[in-house]
Amino acid sequence: MTSTGTCRRIMRSIHSTNPWIFLSPHLDDAILSCGALVQAEVKRREITVATLFTEASQPPHTHAAKAFMRQCSASDAGSLFAARRAEDRRVLSDVGARCIHLGVADALYRQRHGSNTFANLGRLVPELVHRYPTYRFDIAHGRVSKGDQRLITLLHARVRDLIAATHAELVFTPLGVGRHVDHLITRAIGSGFPDQVVYYSDFPYNQTHRVDDAFINTNYLAQWTWGENLPAKQPLIRSYATQAHALFAKGDIPIASEVYYSAS
Repeated sequence: MTSTGTCRRIMRSIHSTNPWIFLSPHLDDAILSCGALVQAEVKRREITVATLFTEASQPPHTHAAKAFMRQCSASDAGSLFAARRAEDRRVLSDVGARCIHLGVADALYRQRHGSNTFANLGRLVPELVHRYPTYRFDIAHGRVSKGDQRLITLLHARVRDLIAATHAELVFTPLGVGRHVDHLITRAIGSGFPDQVVYYSDFPYNQTHRVDDAFINTNYLAQWTWGENLPAKQPLIRSYATQAHALFAKGDIPIASEVYYSAS
């Protein structure tokens, strides 16, 4: 085992065979950030990867959503997300982890609920009916919409039931590096289980963005690093073919140690 750090919560669990859950905002995040640890530990324990935001909505789509589809060389959001779900099931099956999709719309496609008049206007200007109408100023700005609070409550209940069903000892959740609202929502849900939560540093965003030191310090989190068998994660990432080129335009996937945080 190649690891460093003094997180007693992780070290206690890693010497057991108790089940773990990884909460993934999108259909690749768990493997991107935790694939090496998952590959190592799935041989010894039951691992469940639960992905929260796994769907698109019907068109018309915002300019931001259309730009994302162009990045993925996709013309239809429904087909794109079907392909992404299939990729995720295939990768996790090959690894040996259990795969669960919670079926919530990705932030790019999440819509407000309003009157028929409002909906009609949205057909002309889709940004009017989407909860996060732009990527730069909404999704990547780190401000979770008040309209998502009910969704957070519902997802917390579903994760609570999943923990009970799997008897998971640890719940891994993103730290939210990069400030994407779906990552922050997932972090908030994981934080609702303070005795079990472990935060993972979001890769590849942690290669270009700073970690949230205020969150780490406020929650008295200690760092733990996993450095075993990192090159074996690269083919897993490339298996998310709809996303790999958009994330790594030059084709080079950095080999970086996985970083985790938990209360000591």
